[in-house]
Amino acid sequence: MNQKRSRGSRRILLSLLLVLATAASWLAAPTSARAATLPPGFQESVVFSGLSNPTVVRFSPDGRVFVAEKSGVIKVFDSLSDPTPDVFADLNANVHNFWDRGLLGMALAPNFPADPYVYVLYTYDHILGSPAPAPQWGTPGVYSDPCPTPPGATADGCVVSGRLSRLQASGNAMTGAEQVLIEDWCQQYPSHSIGTVEFGPDGALYASGGDGASFNFADWGQDGAPLNPCGDPPGGPGTVLSPPTAEGGALRSQDVRTTGDPTGLDGTVIRVDPATGKPLPTNPQAGAADLNQARILAYGLRNPFRLTARPGTNEIWVGDVGWNDWEEINRIQGTSSMVNFGWPCYEGGSGVSNRQAGYDSANLNLCENLYTQSGAVTAPHFAYHHTARVVAGETCPTGSSSTAGLEFEFAASGNTYPAEYDNALFFADYSRDCIWVMPKGADGLPAPGLVRSFVAGAANPVNLETGPGGDLFYVDFDGGTIRRISYASTNQSPVARLTATPTTGAAPLSVAFDGSTSTDPEGGALSFAWDFDGDGAFDDATAVSPSYTYTSNGVYTAVLRVTDNAGASATASTTITVGNTAPTATINTPAAGTTWKVGDVLTFSGSATDAQDGILPASALTWELVVQHCPSNCHAHTIQTFAGVSSGSFTAPDHEYPSYLELKLTATDSGGLTSSKTLRLDPQTVVLTFQTNPGGLSLTVNSTSAKAAFTRTVIVGSANTVSAPTPQKKGSKSYTFQSWSDGGAQTHTLTAPPAATTFTARFR
Repeated sequence: MNQKRSRGSRRILLSLLLVLATAASWLAAPTSARAATLPPGFQESVVFSGLSNPTVVRFSPDGRVFVAEKSGVIKVFDSLSDPTPDVFADLNANVHNFWDRGLLGMALAPNFPADPYVYVLYTYDHILGSPAPAPQWGTPGVYSDPCPTPPGATADGCVVSGRLSRLQASGNAMTGAEQVLIEDWCQQYPSHSIGTVEFGPDGALYASGGDGASFNFADWGQDGAPLNPCGDPPGGPGTVLSPPTAEGGALRSQDVRTTGDPTGLDGTVIRVDPATGKPLPTNPQAGAADLNQARILAYGLRNPFRLTARPGTNEIWVGDVGWNDWEEINRIQGTSSMVNFGWPCYEGGSGVSNRQAGYDSANLNLCENLYTQSGAVTAPHFAYHHTARVVAGETCPTGSSSTAGLEFEFAASGNTYPAEYDNALFFADYSRDCIWVMPKGADGLPAPGLVRSFVAGAANPVNLETGPGGDLFYVDFDGGTIRRISYASTNQSPVARLTATPTTGAAPLSVAFDGSTSTDPEGGALSFAWDFDGDGAFDDATAVSPSYTYTSNGVYTAVLRVTDNAGASATASTTITVGNTAPTATINTPAAGTTWKVGDVLTFSGSATDAQDGILPASALTWELVVQHCPSNCHAHTIQTFAGVSSGSFTAPDHEYPSYLELKLTATDSGGLTSSKTLRLDPQTVVLTFQTNPGGLSLTVNSTSAKAAFTRTVIVGSANTVSAPTPQKKGSKSYTFQSWSDGGAQTHTLTAPPAATTFTARFR
């Protein structure tokens, strides 16, 4: 089985990580911004900006707006017009903010603020059962946490857990101690973490969590330090798990079906009492002695990052982020029975054609037994393949995919949207940067055949919410904004846009402004008014492209107001800094053109100079390490940031190819101006050939199967699960697996060598 590798060789093999494998986890950001395209009558506007990786927005009936950031900080705005939030709570010491881990779920009590509780769901920087307090890996007050090597993020994994808690509000601040409702969700690898916490119409509290398994290879619990760190059957921590009996890794999503061991919550949706975290008496298995068994409403999910309740029903709808093939939207139809959605045995459906090849080929008992049970797995209400467009002919890209938002709650009495959107389901994809709408069909349910694009070129959506006026709001994770989608049946407001050149320099500073890219949705003429000096009066110019000279040092906000012929207006602004110029950042190491293999330790160093400040200190420097995954469209996962240092090191991660690393240095001068330098670091790759003897039989490599012979390009040092399904038929003859040329078992994990290699599976 090749699983008893030495600890040192495992470290050299696998190190950092990714999630979303293509979609495999929710934080996949596009590499370039695109202008949003919406249906006629709809407009997108930014209501809040300047946030740091926001993940959730929630609206209080009293007008306040709560925003959770991935680092563990919760901010509250007094209203949609309040530009400066208060910090409601700072949970950074407990939150493991690394890769796709962090504070990902937040909800307000249904009758908030009379019931003054804010509910949070986050990756807890703590090992289940450990007497050591949090943080296990991070440092209090440091908002980006590490996963050191060893154990290595994608090698043995920095094991953590998940936590569901409630916080009591007193005005705009948390008061008292965090009330922990549940700690569970053992997570070995850095994605497929926890997901959403949401109230249903029945007043129950729902929460979701991922499988915590690898996104690089078929994971049944074969790695770790110790091996099997979550203690999955058929043995405890330190046990070598192998097919067919293994029940670890992604198979934790099927833990409900196993006996003789405590049930975990990985890969599930739970339903609990919001005051205690205990299972509700109306749950499907409310009488189970195991509290987790009694909490579970649905299981067999890979990364159920987002869920929402369907108004007027007891239904919960779940967006499940897939591996390399499928994204799913699953429907839980109430609490009468526990639902199995099939992961990792199935993906994208419940038929033979939707068996997940990487796990099917391993002949795992948990999957093989499931395959024999008719009707045991519930198919998704809707699924889309990573290589296919959701809507034919749309501009939304294919490739990287990650379902990252679901929302109902649209009715004619509650908003200004056209009636065709009543009771429709809106869903978003963070990697594709798009939001779609699934209108209801004749039966009242969202109809897959009616799906159409709603926002093409959205800004990194990771959460959809209904807000004031019944409008749809969404969270822009990478850009740090909260955006609103509004509708006007008659005249729409214009869109104001401006550019300014230059925006910094010594006095006197002459700046050329241009508002010509401003538009009116109806195509009408626009009038222009400018406020250059920041006095609030739009009396400095009325031309489309005026210029202005600043004679005194200072920081100025220049504002353009455009007005259409019906009197509707909009503004845009930019900052002009006089007497200061941006610094210049320089990355000294690694050198341009540096390549890496999995497990390599790369050192980095850099500096910055500024015309006014001279050489900037290390405290002015911030580094960001990102992995870009590019099966077609690229998406990014921020691995870690390093603040206040001029040098450091990181271990190159294991990741599916094509992908590469980006190292970004940002320098900030004493006046707050910044500049950045980004270095692309490509991996060393190798072509592996897979063949059979006799030829033409099927083999599985990681998530996909193909008839031999075929090749795969992978990163040197990467871990790859290979399997030779047996028996197989070719013509009228049946063939049984005998051996692999590398001496591995029928299903085993191989490390990509530095030179092209052929692996042959022999059958007889």
